[in-house]
Amino acid sequence: MKQLHCAILDDYQNIARSMADWSSISNEVVIDSYNQYIDHEDQLVSVIKNYEIIVIMRERTPFPAALLKQLPRLKLLVTTGMRNSAIDLKAAADQNVIVCGTMSHSEPPTELTWALILGLARNIVSEHNAMRANGPWQSSVGVDLYGKQLGLLGLGKIGSRIARIGQAFGMEVAAWSENLTAARANDIGVRLALSKEELLATSDFVSIHLVLSERTRGLIGENELKSMKSSAYLINTSRASIVDQESLIEALRNKWIAGAGIDVYENEPLPRDHVFRLLPNVLTTPHLGYVSQRNYHTFYQQAVEDIKAFLLGLPIRSIN
Repeated sequence: MKQLHCAILDDYQNIARSMADWSSISNEVVIDSYNQYIDHEDQLVSVIKNYEIIVIMRERTPFPAALLKQLPRLKLLVTTGMRNSAIDLKAAADQNVIVCGTMSHSEPPTELTWALILGLARNIVSEHNAMRANGPWQSSVGVDLYGKQLGLLGLGKIGSRIARIGQAFGMEVAAWSENLTAARANDIGVRLALSKEELLATSDFVSIHLVLSERTRGLIGENELKSMKSSAYLINTSRASIVDQESLIEALRNKWIAGAGIDVYENEPLPRDHVFRLLPNVLTTPHLGYVSQRNYHTFYQQAVEDIKAFLLGLPIRSIN
Protein backbone atom coordinates (compact mmCIF):
# COMPACT_ATOMS: atom_id res chain seq x y z
CA MET A 1 0.00 0.00 0.00
CA LYS A 2 1.34 3.39 -0.98
CA GLN A 3 2.03 5.64 2.01
CA LEU A 4 0.31 9.00 2.31
CA HIS A 5 2.16 12.10 3.43
CA CYS A 6 1.03 14.35 6.30
CA ALA A 7 2.28 17.84 7.19
CA ILE A 8 1.85 19.31 10.66
CA LEU A 9 1.94 23.09 10.27
CA ASP A 10 2.81 25.84 12.77
CA ASP A 11 4.28 23.51 15.37
CA TYR A 12 5.89 26.55 17.02
CA GLN A 13 7.25 24.69 20.06
CA ASN A 14 8.28 21.68 17.94
CA ILE A 15 6.38 19.32 20.25
CA ALA A 16 3.49 17.97 18.16
CA ARG A 17 5.27 14.66 17.60
CA SER A 18 5.68 14.11 21.36
CA MET A 19 2.07 14.94 22.24
CA ALA A 20 0.52 11.83 20.67
CA ASP A 21 1.36 8.32 19.49
CA TRP A 22 1.91 8.99 15.81
CA SER A 23 3.57 5.57 15.46
CA SER A 24 0.10 4.04 15.32
CA ILE A 25 -0.25 5.37 11.74
CA SER A 26 3.43 5.23 10.72
CA ASN A 27 2.91 2.27 8.37
CA GLU A 28 0.33 4.19 6.37
CA VAL A 29 1.45 7.81 6.76
CA VAL A 30 4.77 9.66 6.62
CA ILE A 31 4.70 12.61 9.05
CA ASP A 32 6.58 15.90 8.63
CA SER A 33 6.26 18.87 11.00
CA TYR A 34 7.03 22.54 10.40
CA ASN A 35 7.67 24.89 13.32
CA GLN A 36 8.06 28.15 11.39
CA TYR A 37 5.06 30.19 10.28
CA ILE A 38 5.02 30.50 6.47
CA ASP A 39 3.70 33.94 5.65
CA HIS A 40 3.63 33.96 1.84
CA GLU A 41 1.14 31.85 -0.08
CA ASP A 42 3.54 30.93 -2.89
CA GLN A 43 6.09 29.67 -0.41
CA LEU A 44 3.42 27.79 1.53
CA VAL A 45 2.16 26.07 -1.63
CA SER A 46 5.68 24.98 -2.54
CA VAL A 47 6.06 23.38 0.90
CA ILE A 48 2.69 21.59 1.23
CA LYS A 49 1.51 20.93 -2.33
CA ASN A 50 2.45 17.24 -2.24
CA TYR A 51 0.72 16.34 1.02
CA GLU A 52 -2.55 14.41 1.10
CA ILE A 53 -3.11 15.18 4.81
CA ILE A 54 -2.43 18.45 6.62
CA VAL A 55 -2.83 19.09 10.35
CA ILE A 56 -3.19 22.74 11.32
CA MET A 57 -3.47 24.67 14.55
CA ARG A 58 -6.72 26.62 14.69
CA GLU A 59 -6.50 29.95 12.88
CA ARG A 60 -2.72 30.10 12.58
CA THR A 61 -2.39 29.42 8.85
CA PRO A 62 -5.52 30.38 6.84
CA PHE A 63 -6.86 27.99 4.21
CA PRO A 64 -8.96 30.17 1.86
CA ALA A 65 -10.32 28.95 -1.46
CA ALA A 66 -7.37 30.40 -3.39
CA LEU A 67 -4.92 28.28 -1.41
CA LEU A 68 -7.02 25.12 -1.50
CA LYS A 69 -7.22 25.31 -5.31
CA GLN A 70 -3.45 25.00 -5.43
CA LEU A 71 -3.45 21.80 -3.36
CA PRO A 72 -4.99 19.17 -5.70
CA ARG A 73 -3.52 16.26 -3.70
CA LEU A 74 -5.06 17.32 -0.40
CA LYS A 75 -7.69 14.89 0.88
CA LEU A 76 -7.89 15.51 4.64
CA LEU A 77 -7.46 18.75 6.58
CA VAL A 78 -7.42 18.38 10.37
CA THR A 79 -7.82 21.47 12.53
CA THR A 80 -7.56 21.75 16.27
CA GLY A 81 -10.92 22.70 17.72
CA MET A 82 -14.31 22.14 16.14
CA ARG A 83 -14.52 25.61 14.62
CA ASN A 84 -11.96 27.38 12.42
CA SER A 85 -13.03 30.55 10.64
CA ALA A 86 -9.74 30.59 8.72
CA ILE A 87 -10.82 27.63 6.59
CA ASP A 88 -13.12 28.08 3.61
CA LEU A 89 -15.26 25.04 4.40
CA LYS A 90 -17.39 25.34 1.25
CA ALA A 91 -14.33 25.48 -0.99
CA ALA A 92 -12.91 22.45 0.81
CA ALA A 93 -16.15 20.52 0.32
CA ASP A 94 -16.33 21.52 -3.35
CA GLN A 95 -12.81 20.13 -3.73
CA ASN A 96 -13.74 16.91 -1.86
CA VAL A 97 -11.40 17.75 1.00
CA ILE A 98 -12.67 16.36 4.30
CA VAL A 99 -12.19 18.77 7.22
CA CYS A 100 -12.12 17.28 10.70
CA GLY A 101 -11.64 18.84 14.12
CA THR A 102 -10.79 17.98 17.70
CA MET A 103 -12.06 18.83 21.15
CA SER A 104 -10.76 21.97 22.86
CA HIS A 105 -10.85 22.56 26.60
CA SER A 106 -12.21 25.87 27.92
CA GLU A 107 -10.11 25.98 31.09
CA PRO A 108 -6.83 27.21 29.48
CA PRO A 109 -8.27 30.44 27.96
CA THR A 110 -10.12 31.05 31.23
CA GLU A 111 -6.88 30.80 33.17
CA LEU A 112 -5.00 33.06 30.74
CA THR A 113 -7.75 35.69 30.95
CA TRP A 114 -7.23 35.89 34.69
CA ALA A 115 -3.46 35.99 34.27
CA LEU A 116 -3.94 39.12 32.12
CA ILE A 117 -6.41 40.71 34.54
CA LEU A 118 -4.14 40.13 37.54
CA GLY A 119 -1.04 41.14 35.61
CA LEU A 120 -2.63 44.48 34.71
CA ALA A 121 -4.19 45.10 38.12
CA ARG A 122 -0.97 44.50 40.05
CA ASN A 123 1.57 45.73 37.47
CA ILE A 124 3.31 42.36 37.59
CA VAL A 125 5.48 42.79 34.49
CA SER A 126 6.80 46.27 35.28
CA GLU A 127 7.51 45.37 38.91
CA HIS A 128 9.24 42.13 37.85
CA ASN A 129 11.37 43.97 35.29
CA ALA A 130 12.31 46.61 37.87
CA MET A 131 13.54 43.92 40.26
CA ARG A 132 15.54 42.20 37.53
CA ALA A 133 17.15 45.54 36.62
CA ASN A 134 17.86 46.46 40.26
CA GLY A 135 15.39 49.30 39.82
CA PRO A 136 13.08 50.87 42.39
CA TRP A 137 11.55 48.73 45.14
CA GLN A 138 7.80 49.23 44.61
CA SER A 139 7.03 51.78 41.94
CA SER A 140 3.29 51.24 41.54
CA VAL A 141 0.09 50.90 43.53
CA GLY A 142 -2.11 48.01 42.45
CA VAL A 143 -5.79 48.13 41.57
CA ASP A 144 -8.11 46.13 43.83
CA LEU A 145 -10.43 43.54 42.33
CA TYR A 146 -12.61 43.22 45.42
CA GLY A 147 -15.72 45.36 45.09
CA LYS A 148 -15.05 46.28 41.45
CA GLN A 149 -17.32 45.39 38.55
CA LEU A 150 -16.28 42.77 36.05
CA GLY A 151 -18.20 43.21 32.80
CA LEU A 152 -18.43 40.22 30.49
CA LEU A 153 -19.28 40.43 26.82
CA GLY A 154 -20.54 36.87 26.41
CA LEU A 155 -21.58 34.35 29.05
CA GLY A 156 -20.99 31.04 27.32
CA LYS A 157 -18.70 28.23 28.40
CA ILE A 158 -15.66 30.45 28.99
CA GLY A 159 -17.55 33.56 30.08
CA SER A 160 -19.39 31.66 32.79
CA ARG A 161 -16.09 30.30 34.15
CA ILE A 162 -14.66 33.82 34.18
CA ALA A 163 -17.74 35.01 36.07
CA ARG A 164 -17.41 32.45 38.84
CA ILE A 165 -13.75 33.32 39.41
CA GLY A 166 -14.62 37.02 39.52
CA GLN A 167 -17.23 36.26 42.15
CA ALA A 168 -14.59 34.38 44.18
CA PHE A 169 -12.50 37.58 44.16
CA GLY A 170 -15.48 39.48 45.56
CA MET A 171 -16.23 41.31 42.32
CA GLU A 172 -19.65 42.38 41.14
CA VAL A 173 -20.18 40.59 37.81
CA ALA A 174 -22.41 41.81 34.99
CA ALA A 175 -22.79 40.37 31.51
CA TRP A 176 -24.26 41.25 28.13
CA SER A 177 -24.61 39.77 24.68
CA GLU A 178 -27.34 40.06 22.08
CA ASN A 179 -28.78 36.64 22.93
CA LEU A 180 -28.14 36.58 26.68
CA THR A 181 -31.29 36.01 28.71
CA ALA A 182 -32.08 36.89 32.30
CA ALA A 183 -32.55 33.19 33.03
CA ARG A 184 -29.02 32.36 31.84
CA ALA A 185 -27.55 35.25 33.83
CA ASN A 186 -29.46 34.16 36.94
CA ASP A 187 -28.19 30.61 36.56
CA ILE A 188 -24.60 31.90 36.76
CA GLY A 189 -25.47 34.42 39.47
CA VAL A 190 -24.55 37.53 37.50
CA ARG A 191 -26.43 40.71 36.69
CA LEU A 192 -27.80 41.02 33.18
CA ALA A 193 -26.66 44.44 31.97
CA LEU A 194 -29.37 46.67 30.52
CA SER A 195 -27.33 47.15 27.34
CA LYS A 196 -23.84 46.92 25.92
CA GLU A 197 -23.43 50.63 26.59
CA GLU A 198 -24.45 50.29 30.24
CA LEU A 199 -22.05 47.36 30.74
CA LEU A 200 -19.11 49.31 29.31
CA ALA A 201 -19.89 52.50 31.20
CA THR A 202 -20.14 50.83 34.60
CA SER A 203 -17.44 48.14 34.50
CA ASP A 204 -13.89 48.39 35.87
CA PHE A 205 -12.69 45.38 33.88
CA VAL A 206 -14.32 44.36 30.60
CA SER A 207 -13.52 40.89 29.24
CA ILE A 208 -14.61 39.65 25.81
CA HIS A 209 -15.85 36.08 25.34
CA LEU A 210 -17.78 36.08 22.08
CA VAL A 211 -17.51 34.13 18.84
CA LEU A 212 -16.39 36.27 15.90
CA SER A 213 -19.21 36.71 13.40
CA GLU A 214 -20.53 39.44 11.15
CA ARG A 215 -22.67 40.51 14.12
CA THR A 216 -19.76 40.79 16.56
CA ARG A 217 -17.08 42.10 14.18
CA GLY A 218 -16.24 45.66 15.24
CA LEU A 219 -18.59 45.41 18.22
CA ILE A 220 -16.24 47.61 20.25
CA GLY A 221 -15.24 50.77 18.41
CA GLU A 222 -14.39 54.38 19.16
CA ASN A 223 -17.71 55.27 20.77
CA GLU A 224 -17.70 52.19 22.97
CA LEU A 225 -14.12 52.75 24.13
CA LYS A 226 -14.84 56.39 24.92
CA SER A 227 -17.83 55.34 27.00
CA MET A 228 -15.67 53.22 29.31
CA LYS A 229 -14.22 54.55 32.55
CA SER A 230 -10.78 56.11 32.17
CA SER A 231 -9.69 53.76 34.96
CA ALA A 232 -11.07 50.66 33.23
CA TYR A 233 -9.21 47.80 31.55
CA LEU A 234 -10.22 45.87 28.43
CA ILE A 235 -9.27 42.18 28.12
CA ASN A 236 -9.49 40.35 24.80
CA THR A 237 -8.65 36.65 24.65
CA SER A 238 -11.42 35.96 22.12
CA ARG A 239 -10.86 37.39 18.63
CA ALA A 240 -9.08 40.60 17.64
CA SER A 241 -11.66 41.76 15.11
CA ILE A 242 -14.38 42.05 17.74
CA VAL A 243 -12.55 45.26 18.69
CA ASP A 244 -11.73 47.92 16.11
CA GLN A 245 -7.95 47.83 16.35
CA GLU A 246 -7.19 51.40 15.30
CA SER A 247 -9.71 52.72 17.82
CA LEU A 248 -8.15 50.58 20.53
CA ILE A 249 -4.69 51.92 19.75
CA GLU A 250 -6.03 55.48 19.93
CA ALA A 251 -7.79 54.70 23.20
CA LEU A 252 -4.58 53.38 24.74
CA ARG A 253 -2.42 56.21 23.44
CA ASN A 254 -4.84 58.88 24.63
CA LYS A 255 -5.69 57.15 27.93
CA TRP A 256 -9.41 56.84 27.22
CA ILE A 257 -8.98 53.64 29.23
CA ALA A 258 -6.29 52.64 31.72
CA GLY A 259 -4.98 49.70 29.74
CA ALA A 260 -5.62 46.45 27.90
CA GLY A 261 -4.67 42.80 28.11
CA ILE A 262 -4.45 41.32 24.61
CA ASP A 263 -3.87 37.75 23.47
CA VAL A 264 -5.35 37.91 19.94
CA TYR A 265 -4.37 39.97 16.90
CA GLU A 266 -5.61 40.51 13.37
CA ASN A 267 -2.20 39.51 11.99
CA GLU A 268 -0.40 36.67 13.72
CA PRO A 269 2.42 36.42 14.49
CA LEU A 270 2.22 40.09 15.46
CA PRO A 271 4.66 42.17 13.34
CA ARG A 272 7.82 43.07 15.24
CA ASP A 273 7.22 46.81 14.85
CA HIS A 274 3.54 46.73 15.90
CA VAL A 275 2.54 49.41 18.39
CA PHE A 276 1.01 46.84 20.75
CA ARG A 277 4.56 45.69 21.49
CA LEU A 278 5.50 49.21 22.60
CA LEU A 279 2.56 50.79 24.42
CA PRO A 280 3.28 50.88 28.17
CA ASN A 281 -0.34 50.29 29.19
CA VAL A 282 -0.74 47.06 27.22
CA LEU A 283 -0.04 43.55 28.51
CA THR A 284 0.43 41.27 25.51
CA THR A 285 0.72 37.51 25.10
CA PRO A 286 1.25 35.67 21.77
CA HIS A 287 -2.17 33.97 21.48
CA LEU A 288 -1.53 31.61 24.38
CA GLY A 289 -5.17 31.19 25.37
CA TYR A 290 -5.45 27.58 24.20
CA VAL A 291 -1.73 26.74 24.46
CA SER A 292 -1.48 24.30 27.36
CA GLN A 293 -0.22 20.77 27.84
CA ARG A 294 -3.69 19.29 28.30
CA ASN A 295 -5.08 21.00 25.23
CA TYR A 296 -2.09 20.03 23.09
CA HIS A 297 -2.34 16.39 24.16
CA THR A 298 -6.02 16.44 23.22
CA PHE A 299 -5.42 18.26 19.93
CA TYR A 300 -2.79 15.92 18.60
CA GLN A 301 -4.15 12.66 20.03
CA GLN A 302 -7.48 13.38 18.38
CA ALA A 303 -5.74 14.47 15.17
CA VAL A 304 -4.23 10.96 15.04
CA GLU A 305 -7.71 9.52 15.65
CA ASP A 306 -9.09 11.65 12.82
CA ILE A 307 -6.40 10.37 10.45
CA LYS A 308 -7.00 6.75 11.48
CA ALA A 309 -10.72 7.10 10.84
CA PHE A 310 -10.05 8.71 7.45
CA LEU A 311 -7.77 5.84 6.48
CA LEU A 312 -10.61 3.44 7.30
CA GLY A 313 -13.00 5.46 5.17
CA LEU A 314 -15.08 6.43 8.21
CA PRO A 315 -14.23 10.09 8.99
CA ILE A 316 -15.05 11.37 12.48
CA ARG A 317 -15.56 14.89 13.87
CA SER A 318 -16.19 16.24 10.36
CA ILE A 319 -16.95 19.97 10.27
CA ASN A 320 -17.70 20.40 6.55
